[in-house]
Amino acid sequence: MAVIRQLPDTLVDRIAAGEVVERPASALKELAENALDAGAGSIRISLARGGIDEIIISDDGHGMSADDLRLAVRRHATSKLPDGRLDDIRFLGFRGEALPSIGAVSRLEITSVQQGASEAWQIIVDAGDVGMPQPAALDRGTRVAVRQLFKAVPARLKFLKTERTEQGRCLDVVRRLAMAWPQVGFTLEADGRTLLDLPSGTRELDIGEDDGNDRARRLAAVMGRTFGDEAIHIDARRGDIGLRGMISLPTMNRPTPGSIYLFVNGRPVQDRSLSGAVRAGYGDTLPRGRYPMAALFLEIPVESLDVNVHPAKTEVRFRDAAGVRSLLVGAISAQLLDNGVRSTGEGAITASRLFAAGRQGPSGFSAPPAASYAAPPHDWQAPLSSQVPRPDPAMIADLPPSAPPSAEIAEEVALETLLGAARAQLHKTYIVAETGDGITIIDQHAAHERLVMERMKAAMAADGVAVQALLIPEVVDLPADQREAVLEQAEFLAGLGLEIEEFGEGSVLVRGVPALLGAPDAARMVRDIAEELVELGGSRTLEDRLAHVLATIACHGSVRAGRRLNDAEMNALLREMEATPNSGQCNHGRPTWVRLSLADVERLFGRR
Repeated sequence: MAVIRQLPDTLVDRIAAGEVVERPASALKELAENALDAGAGSIRISLARGGIDEIIISDDGHGMSADDLRLAVRRHATSKLPDGRLDDIRFLGFRGEALPSIGAVSRLEITSVQQGASEAWQIIVDAGDVGMPQPAALDRGTRVAVRQLFKAVPARLKFLKTERTEQGRCLDVVRRLAMAWPQVGFTLEADGRTLLDLPSGTRELDIGEDDGNDRARRLAAVMGRTFGDEAIHIDARRGDIGLRGMISLPTMNRPTPGSIYLFVNGRPVQDRSLSGAVRAGYGDTLPRGRYPMAALFLEIPVESLDVNVHPAKTEVRFRDAAGVRSLLVGAISAQLLDNGVRSTGEGAITASRLFAAGRQGPSGFSAPPAASYAAPPHDWQAPLSSQVPRPDPAMIADLPPSAPPSAEIAEEVALETLLGAARAQLHKTYIVAETGDGITIIDQHAAHERLVMERMKAAMAADGVAVQALLIPEVVDLPADQREAVLEQAEFLAGLGLEIEEFGEGSVLVRGVPALLGAPDAARMVRDIAEELVELGGSRTLEDRLAHVLATIACHGSVRAGRRLNDAEMNALLREMEATPNSGQCNHGRPTWVRLSLADVERLFGRR
């Protein structure tokens, strides 16, 4: 009896579909790339239930004849390799790979009319069963409808995320393609709502000839007007490798690398090495754990890269990977050096709030989040006094009952505490304290970040986090997926003292912030939380999501590195650390203080 047997074509196609079609966004990507390869100037996309029930893509490209349709749904049939060379790929996808794979796991309807033809044709593939082309009605281009995705393999459905998450993945695919092809118009609708509407630019299909104006407008539309107005333009070349695009100033940063977009010859790619090179280009100008916003486009001769590394072609391999990385790092660092004096509008807004708060008097440790980016008020920059000044009452009011004001602590008592008596602040970041048998060094921001988070946790366990209503509610513009994520968690965020409500299309309204944060930058905080919620998706537990969001909020309410503290403030911080659980590490797991015994110090100088 034979052990090995030939699999039927329908099963082979379903196996192949597993490599190409992982989720609705995968099918959308393949179909949209086909439309771009067909010379489309406008692409309209409609989704139902995040693309799980239906994906419809219409374009105005050159279309196909009945014979083309018959071949397009067969395996290993393509118009993308005119000379048969796999090392000379100048198109985004292979029509012969995607369509049969999608048709094997769904109901696929393709209607198309060739330019100059008198009639259109339609072909239907239902779970791998291919019909014959039939006359149809269509005025131009191609219309592809994918319905009941994974109907032939229902087991795959249980591995999909929520409808909102799958919709967000589809939106991200369209954003990336829209950024790479500014000359093409994109419209994305989901369940009757318009998520993206980007008009077409000039019809320059060779992105290497784009003068940059269309691309700058498109990037501003996708990544935000502030980014478009203030980003640094990159235009560099190393040998036959070109680099164009836009990067944010260091002060415009995000908590995740999700806003770094990379493209190679117009193809969106996800490459950790390239993302790392972008981060390396910023050097130490970015805060730890923060990432820039960037949209960078590499132009490389097709013979110098391999785009067939991944079935979905989201990864590429370079012949001169070191040269590409060197170009990225060098171009970014050089442009940042040239623009080192500039600051973003976000920083200017934060600075004005800081000065306004300074006129009303300092607000203790509830510092606005960008104090490390803009000069704090003069009161906070005064030289440290040799005398212990009177501490700020607002600051002391927040201390636990077990931590008396530092001005009332006797010198000998302070020396015998765990963290000791503060003696100096170094580089406006680290506090040096003397103990009875050595010294301690404290990271002021990391320490206070944990204190704020523990205060919020305690408040939630008691009566809830107190809300400070904003005198003028703040409108925050957000991408569609981030806006939906925030509104979906509005009740959850309200329990943390952050009151948010819907405000028109593409915006939310912030009415209140946690009172213990003082005067935070509400817009910046909401953007960070929104990005965190999208990245977390629906795969995290409530406790996990709570920890992430609490950490983000606490970070915005903590005393920042770069802020000068006086003696009373430093000692008050140390006393509160001693009375707060988990204060030995910050919200990100880093240590908040280190200790050197007197013996350790003596060994450093050879006295032991």
